[in-house]
Amino acid sequence: MESRFKLFGHPVHPMLIVFPLGLLGTAAIFDAIWLVTRNPQWTALSFYLIAAGIIGGLLAAIPGFVDFLGIPTGTRAHRIALFHGAGNVVVVMLFAGSWWLRQQQLTQPDTLALVLSFGGVALALVTGWLGGELVDRLGVGVDPGAHLNAPSSLSGRAATSGPERPRKAA
Repeated sequence: MESRFKLFGHPVHPMLIVFPLGLLGTAAIFDAIWLVTRNPQWTALSFYLIAAGIIGGLLAAIPGFVDFLGIPTGTRAHRIALFHGAGNVVVVMLFAGSWWLRQQQLTQPDTLALVLSFGGVALALVTGWLGGELVDRLGVGVDPGAHLNAPSSLSGRAATSGPERPRKAA
């Protein structure tokens, strides 16, 4: 199933998600650096990165939602896309909460603001993996012959029906 939201023949959602992931992930890294250095410049930068990441996340959600509507219900791809999308809504909400809590104390975020930031980036790792599963394993948005019910990439089985793939030696 190919993307319904394309630009010059390429799906838009995968193009846009790199921005919020990079911005929000970098904000969390800057928060960690602040915890070590206590240099207030790091959390001030985080505040602005979070704002840009939230905007980017909302923009990336539009083509993602359009593509989601094209995934047939009852498929593994639809279930994964539902968790991917809902999880990313939670990611944006966690970072929005962190951003809101920082408004009065830009350079000294309280513990809850940091917990929301770190929780948001942890959940983004999970939802990012789910997005990768959708594109790389199931072919959603990029392959007209997508395997919408392929087993998990963690199963060791091929995406198409057939015998189990040999595992690589460690």
